[in-house]
Formats: sequence, structure tokens, C-alpha cells
Amino acid sequence: MPSALHLPWLQENDPFPPVETAWGEDSPMPGLLAAGGQLNADSLQAAYRDGIFPWFSPGQPPLWWSPDPRMVLYPERFRLHRSLRKTIKAFMRSSSCAIRINSSFTQVMQHCAHTPRSGQNGTWIVPSIISAYSALHARGLAHSVETWVDGQLVGGLYCVALGRAVYGESMFAHQRDASKIALAALVALCRQQGVPQIDCQQATGHLASLGGCEVPRAQFLALARSQQSLPALRWELNPEDWQALLD
Repeated sequence: MPSALHLPWLQENDPFPPVETAWGEDSPMPGLLAAGGQLNADSLQAAYRDGIFPWFSPGQPPLWWSPDPRMVLYPERFRLHRSLRKTIKAFMRSSSCAIRINSSFTQVMQHCAHTPRSGQNGTWIVPSIISAYSALHARGLAHSVETWVDGQLVGGLYCVALGRAVYGESMFAHQRDASKIALAALVALCRQQGVPQIDCQQATGHLASLGGCEVPRAQFLALARSQQSLPALRWELNPEDWQALLD
């Protein structure tokens, strides 16, 4: 295990170190791989190809992570609890409710910035993160799934997709179940297009309740890499996609 004092410091254009060198479970910060380097669309694209993601607080340099084990959600194993099923059916029937995709990507990120990760004070979605992912969105590699009610954005999530490898990032909700509806929409889209897993990065009780589970990093990476060279997803949600999930 690398010691707490041994952390690669990346210079501009340096490649990422092998993910196997990330700090282990008995280290001060499990999954930490490197610090520094550039934070832009190019570095993000390279990072996600190897199962690496940035996560750092205001005032810190970019910190790059690749935890082992890895939390994933298999779309075919998504747990659609009875109460959420009822909520989605009512949502679908209402003319004032809609799922939109990629209509307000940066706005979704800004809302997510006010929803800290579990166990972390403050936000990790700092302005440089928003700028870099927005540039990745402009390349067609980052996407938002949005819950709208009465013309207002009330919940949503954003993710990265390389081919058919989907990497979930963050969610927010301003109304009850609004983020869960967006996640269910993403699951429905992924199920209908044969996406085998959605990366959730780190374990939370909320994700576990919806069917997420931890798997070895090597297993996660092998499946993700096999999907990256496949044709890109169609980022549209049809009524048939919803119905297949509800059935």
C-alpha cells in the first residue's frame, strides 16, 4: 500500500498512474490515486476511460480517485419499490410533469453543487468541475436527466457516457422523489439499450436500497472497457422505455 506521504503529483499532460496504485482500504483516503494535473474535457475523458474520477473540495488541487471495491447499479436489477412505482405512474399521467434530457446540463450541475456527498462538508462540485464537465457535455460525452414539474426543474442527475459505459455522478431533488424519478428514467433508458452497468463510484445506503452493489474494481473496469467502443447511446426516453421498467 502506498503510504500517506506517497501520492503521485501530476504535471500538465502527465498520464494517470495505474489504478492498482490507488490507496487501499486501510489508508487515510481509500481510493485516492493522484493529485494535480489538468482538469478539462481531455483529462476527464482520459480519466473515465480508466475508471478514474475527480473529487475535491474548494481550495484543494484536483484529486483523482479509483476506489476498490466499486459501487455499481445493474439496470436489470434496479429495485423499483412500490411507492416509487406509484409515483412514476402518476408522474407519467400528469401533463405538467416531464423528463427532459440534456436541456439544462449546467443548471443540473449547479443544483447538484448544493447537495454534498454523504459524509462530506460543503460541495465538491466547484466551479472548475462545472466548467470541465460542461465542456465534456459539449462533446456529447456528459448528459443530464431532468425532472420537470410545472415548467420548473425540480430534480435530476448528470452522468458521463463513453460508448455504452455509463458513469453516474451526482443527483439533486427539490421535491420528494424527484431525483429517484430521474434515476429511474436513466435506468429505463439503459435497460432498453443494453447497458449492463451504471457506475455509482462509492457505496451509499440510498443506492443500495435501489439495487446498487459493490464489486471488485477489476470486474467493474473489465465490463466498462468492453462497452466503451460500442456505439453511443440514444439519449431519448420513450414511453415504451418507461413501460418496460414498470412491467
